[in-house]
Amino acid sequence: MRVYMLRSPPLSGTRDPEATMPLVRRALATIASATALVTLAAGPATAAATPPPNSMASLGDSITRGFNACGWYSDCTARSFSTGDYASVNSHYLRIRAVNPTIGGRNYNDARSGAKSADMYGQAGTAVSQNVDYVTMLIGANDACTGSESTMTSVTTFRANIDSALNRLKAGLPTARVAVISIPDVQRLWSVGKDSGSARSAWSLFGICQSMLANPTSTSQADVDRRARVRQRVIDFNTQLAQACAAYGANCDFDDNAVFNYPFALSQVSTWDYFHPNTSGQAVLANISYANGFRW
Repeated sequence: MRVYMLRSPPLSGTRDPEATMPLVRRALATIASATALVTLAAGPATAAATPPPNSMASLGDSITRGFNACGWYSDCTARSFSTGDYASVNSHYLRIRAVNPTIGGRNYNDARSGAKSADMYGQAGTAVSQNVDYVTMLIGANDACTGSESTMTSVTTFRANIDSALNRLKAGLPTARVAVISIPDVQRLWSVGKDSGSARSAWSLFGICQSMLANPTSTSQADVDRRARVRQRVIDFNTQLAQACAAYGANCDFDDNAVFNYPFALSQVSTWDYFHPNTSGQAVLANISYANGFRW
């Protein structure tokens, strides 16, 4: 940086010396302003960016397992939105690997098809044993999607199960980041599929989410009210997920209901069961959940 010497303008004749002072003050003000701009441009020391993780694990149920995304009633973990390595899905794992190749091969899918919130404590223990830096958790669909409304998990029990799992992660992986993802809107599934004969047949034949999907074409008040109560249970579960994540601390991030609010289409679910995300659905899930999670 150049240093400029400030000199007062020469005095001549009978001019009052005080008359030159405004010129001096303006010059000083100009230098001060320039100095301030240089300081602002430099800014404070930039905080180090959060480094991307070197390993990750996914907790959850059949959605995280990629169930029915590539084969008849089978898991397809390669197409999991979280830890999969199928290019067109562009999972969390692949997005992280693009900026941190050292994560390669350290993507553990600890989810289990059919899992409920009660299973998260055990899955959390597996993630702890793997000593990972990053964990995703998407759970709750099976707590609401049961054989009947009466068998849904209570909100109190759901919260206790989530707290138990998060506490295990925090104790065993105190520096790991945890992404908690909202449960999709199961009433949206009913809304986009109720007019499809194929969807209705699959829901009935396989007994899928009967708490919500039973009598899909019925407009009776009893069925309308039942669907509303099941949806409310999902909303209540998501509220508990948000609160539990906030209680966890800065290392936990909830997606602010981004997945729940996404208006998915019937074309994004498997035509084998009209319930689980297909490859396209997994890709959308990956995009939404990643964009509303941590930034590496």
